[in-house]
Amino acid sequence: MHKLAIFVGSLRQGSYNRKLAKALEKLGAAHFACQYPDLNLPLYNDDLWQDPPASVLQLKADIAAADAVLFVTPEYNRSISPVTKNAVDWGSRPFGQNAWKGKPAGIAGASMGNIGTAVAQSHLRSSIVSLGVILMGQPEMYFTFKPDAIDDNGEVVEEKTRTFLQRYMDSLAKWVEVARQMG
Repeated sequence: MHKLAIFVGSLRQGSYNRKLAKALEKLGAAHFACQYPDLNLPLYNDDLWQDPPASVLQLKADIAAADAVLFVTPEYNRSISPVTKNAVDWGSRPFGQNAWKGKPAGIAGASMGNIGTAVAQSHLRSSIVSLGVILMGQPEMYFTFKPDAIDDNGEVVEEKTRTFLQRYMDSLAKWVEVARQMG
């Protein structure tokens, strides 16, 4: 069983990405024990390292304790959310203390649009790979969210959708094993 830190790039309780994350957590339960690091962090400011906020230290500890990470990102104005970018930046600093380096990861995202969160995922991919994250390339997860696809308990209603999401989580579990052998 792997420890998986799920980073949901939306603070909104009813977010589509939070619902997708909960569904992925349930479908990955055979492979992963999941936690959701708190991303309600102060805006990145290098001056704060002189007396780092407890929430930032906890974020770095959560990343360090995880065997892998899963970013579930919304797309805001054709890019990643500020919440996601802020967490990535805090985790990568201070210089020489990059918590992301060598961490196996996947990216998923949901939106109402037909291309899911493809542009946001592309931006996130370029940022985290440069930090040494060992990112799973395939399968990709661009999820067009339909309000009735996932219920309030995180259960996937449609069989076709459940199969698609299950395949992704099974692939992520295999990727974690491959990345461990690479590291």
